[in-house]
Amino acid sequence: MWESYKKSFQSYLKLEKSLSGNSTEAYLRDVDKLTEYLQLQSLTLAPGDITLKHLQSFVAWIAELGMQPASQARVISGIRAFYRFCMLENIVHQDPALLLEAPKTRRSLPDVLSFEEVEKILFAIDLSKPEGTRNKAILETMYSCGLRVSEVVQLRISQLYLDVGYIRVIGKGDKERLVPIGDSATKYIKIYLQEIRRHLTVKAGHEDIVFLNKRGTQLTRVMIFLIIKDLAAKAQIAKTISPHTFRHSFATHLIEGGANLRAVQEMLGHESITTTEIYTHLDREFLRKTLDQFHPMFSRNS
Repeated sequence: MWESYKKSFQSYLKLEKSLSGNSTEAYLRDVDKLTEYLQLQSLTLAPGDITLKHLQSFVAWIAELGMQPASQARVISGIRAFYRFCMLENIVHQDPALLLEAPKTRRSLPDVLSFEEVEKILFAIDLSKPEGTRNKAILETMYSCGLRVSEVVQLRISQLYLDVGYIRVIGKGDKERLVPIGDSATKYIKIYLQEIRRHLTVKAGHEDIVFLNKRGTQLTRVMIFLIIKDLAAKAQIAKTISPHTFRHSFATHLIEGGANLRAVQEMLGHESITTTEIYTHLDREFLRKTLDQFHPMFSRNS
């Protein structure tokens, strides 16, 4: 009974919402979980027969199976999307998922490097090698601009406005933003372009890409991860570090320095301010030092 609805939902996601194959399959798996639950409960119900209570019982069931809150929220999101589709197609006349609440998930604090640790990693780069100059330019740019790893590997020469101190970044959903770039990052990009990249044989289709490998093609995300992992080991930093750590550190250091949250949101390319607000959860040592320095009760000798 549900198969025809699922096929229509699949077409809607692909054609009207333009979702990728993976995203479409994820939504369909969420609906599959609901129909599996209905079968196990011997409930022969069409989408229009489902009530909020049925959905609440379904959520309780997936929780009992041991599904984590974040995964539960993902399934609920899929069910909500399905019922929005059903409302559009007049399959149902009332949305039972409208008041369905997702479990509250704890947002884990991102691992952040101190400024001294960032400097240690940058200092660990061997500038005597051509790839060292490139890697220095990459990491300086990531930390200076708070770029996602996908944004740095796809950065194009035509997006550089170094003479006025900005770069144009293509972020998630092909949304563009202008981001200020620091003097040090600008300096090493110019050195890389003039002294290293110009001597590479660039493969067709990669002429406008800023950062290239030895074969003259665009770097992969994995390569950036391996570069950073190797440098962190050389700098003897024990933290779990990924390319995203530089983005986290960029944002945290700005917030710690008193930067406006909206400005940081704009630079990071966050659609919602709530995503940026995670960076207001500064580490306890920083908060303790701030209290010791500025709060009269904490700074007073006992």
